[in-house]
Amino acid sequence: MKKIIFMLATSASLLSHVAQAKMSFIDDAEFFGEARYRFEHVDQDNALENAKAHTLRTNFGIESGEYKGLKALVEAQMVTHLGSEKFNSLNNGETGFSTVADPDTVELNRAWVEFSGLPETSIKLGRQFINLNNQRFVGTVGWRQNDQTFDSFTVSNTSIDKLKIQYSYVDNVDRIFEGIGDQQDSDTHLLDLSYKFNDWVNASVYGYWMDFEDAASLSNETYGIRLTGKGAVNDSWTLGYEAEYAQQNDYADNTASYDEGYYHVGAHVSGHGFTFGAGHEVLESDDTNAFKTPLATLHKFNGWADMFLNTPAAGLEDSYAKIVYKPSGTDSVLDGTKFLAMYHDFSGEEGGDFGSEIDLSVSKSFDLPEEYSLDNLNVQLKYADYNAEDAPYVDTQKIWFQIGTKF
Repeated sequence: MKKIIFMLATSASLLSHVAQAKMSFIDDAEFFGEARYRFEHVDQDNALENAKAHTLRTNFGIESGEYKGLKALVEAQMVTHLGSEKFNSLNNGETGFSTVADPDTVELNRAWVEFSGLPETSIKLGRQFINLNNQRFVGTVGWRQNDQTFDSFTVSNTSIDKLKIQYSYVDNVDRIFEGIGDQQDSDTHLLDLSYKFNDWVNASVYGYWMDFEDAASLSNETYGIRLTGKGAVNDSWTLGYEAEYAQQNDYADNTASYDEGYYHVGAHVSGHGFTFGAGHEVLESDDTNAFKTPLATLHKFNGWADMFLNTPAAGLEDSYAKIVYKPSGTDSVLDGTKFLAMYHDFSGEEGGDFGSEIDLSVSKSFDLPEEYSLDNLNVQLKYADYNAEDAPYVDTQKIWFQIGTKF
């Protein structure tokens, strides 16, 4: 009789926990999504026809509630072209046109389980976003319509005040392409330690060991340090800076033998709605093997025309300057509009003139009525004008118009 009572009590307890878990996981679950339309036009001074791409990205997902530190997320992503395919998506066979790397795809974008039941610790397993520091070495390539995601085990800890430690093991990289080159088998370790001393000094020390089974030439071992900070100069102006240095060499099955450096220094001053900034970035080379960034969000760096997604054999130096203006308090449609102008001067670290580029953009977010159940409507117009010097680079102009929202 006692055994029966014990079994009934245990069963009742288990059913209670299951009911609580169901309530937490299902009743507290939230659906989310995103829609983003983009028109991209590419005009290059070569034999390729101008590209005109109309693409639409739609994401749908659900994030569970939390039960005893456990929660989960699943998200699907679909990218489709609208109208005729007058562009080379790198998968559609339209090789007579310039490239717009937004192929049609339907895929599982993210699917992970996260446990945060340990003190100041998060453990995440599954397909996920990984964005480290400014995404110069590891990022989700958010500009392209198809995200770059990582089949990974990630653990992060913030138990020491002002210190964050994050480690990821990456088994596979789901890249922005579709078909050949989309899935990149990996045996990669990513370690990042970030410590905030004060507003003026934020330090990140990292080590990345990237091993790619099907692309051994990209395998690399990288160690680096990044410093950032900003603070008030007076009541109207703030000053900010970034300084980074990294050293990279061949790793795993990479048959090349190289040992090259990376450094980037930049500064900006902001006030009265303006930001003025300048910097210099170098990816070194021995004139055969150059510093590599295979998992970076590359569109953020070295010009929006994307001429240097792969570091040239001679390396790359990029001297840049930018002006940003975001007015406020004008009681007009200009409030909250962001105007950006940027200039790049490119050259080879081992010699050569790679030309220059001017990048311009205007963007704004608009509030929507509450009954639409949507986040702000985001609109952007963007332009890149790359002027080539040395071969094999050619003059390239790109124009984008983009509109999107989240829900």
